[in-house]
Amino acid sequence: MNAVIFAGGVGTRLWPLSRKKSPKQFEKIIGNKSTLQLAAERLQPDFSWEHVYVSTGRPYLAIVQAQLTKLPLNHVVGEPEVRDVGPAVGLMTAILAKTNPDEPMVILWSDHLVRKEALFRKILRAAGEIIAADPGKIIFVAQKPRFASENLGWISYGKQVKRIDDIAFHTFVDFQYRPDKATAQNYLASGHHAWNLGYFVTTPRFLLTQYKRFVPNVYAGLLEIADAWGTTAFDAVLGSVYPSLEKISFDNAILEKLDPSQALVVSENIEWSDIGAWEALKEALQEAEEKNVTQGKVLLNDTQDSLVYNYTDKLVVTIDLEDMLVVNTDDVVLVCKKGSVPKIKKLVESMKGTEHDHLI
Repeated sequence: MNAVIFAGGVGTRLWPLSRKKSPKQFEKIIGNKSTLQLAAERLQPDFSWEHVYVSTGRPYLAIVQAQLTKLPLNHVVGEPEVRDVGPAVGLMTAILAKTNPDEPMVILWSDHLVRKEALFRKILRAAGEIIAADPGKIIFVAQKPRFASENLGWISYGKQVKRIDDIAFHTFVDFQYRPDKATAQNYLASGHHAWNLGYFVTTPRFLLTQYKRFVPNVYAGLLEIADAWGTTAFDAVLGSVYPSLEKISFDNAILEKLDPSQALVVSENIEWSDIGAWEALKEALQEAEEKNVTQGKVLLNDTQDSLVYNYTDKLVVTIDLEDMLVVNTDDVVLVCKKGSVPKIKKLVESMKGTEHDHLI
């Protein structure tokens, strides 16, 4: 089975650590490793490096290659222009389809945390076994909800239809996007809803069939690019054709139009967290809700329920703080309430074209 890790995006909710020149997935957010490195390493030893691919933006090719030195150089594909997730997933699918159209593949994202790595790999093995036997299917890997999240997408599922190695697979019903509080609470209580992670296992041939059916113009461009894969003309063809593809989300292009009978869902507690924002990172790493989360040279005094990250050699000291975020980099110090994180993105957008534009 092949694994494709997507490492695009900027991640302004993790500013000032995450910048255009080095987005969040490349920064040392957890310990001394980036989330990209963690995403690739948690696949080991089940996936050899020859079966791992990374999709990123062309400006970040060197960063990926430097962080994942065991990855073959031609397994890192740089999009010449951002065209949303629909073309991005299609590009990697078309590339894999050229040589291994019926070999199962798993689509993953680089800015997540998965604590139960052994269980995660067990799920992927079981899903790969099902897809190998029935390549006309897609399996969504979901997280059993820990709370009634209004910010995550949800997936609903029905009865159990398969069980492999103690991993249960259910019928797929549909997707829900960022429900209101009451709806999210109902989902949590139902026992038939889970957080949708954007992870799935299928075959390149099956997924390309969906592109051909639902977005034929994108499909035609993908085939043109894939025809050049492995040749000296690939970079030129990619640079010429890819920017012309329709800018469309993967959900709108494919997922919302899928035949439910062709999909399965596996929902387990892999202790997954989306750490695309500072408050989400704290929730993922904290030992208890009121505990602090720190990194670097920090000294906390009468401080609770706060995240303090220091990326400099200067000591950061806090006194009498509660429910706060403090992030110290070489050129920016961010101090705000945890609940104010949504304002970070707006702040960064307001800095464009100003004297602070270089800090974005």
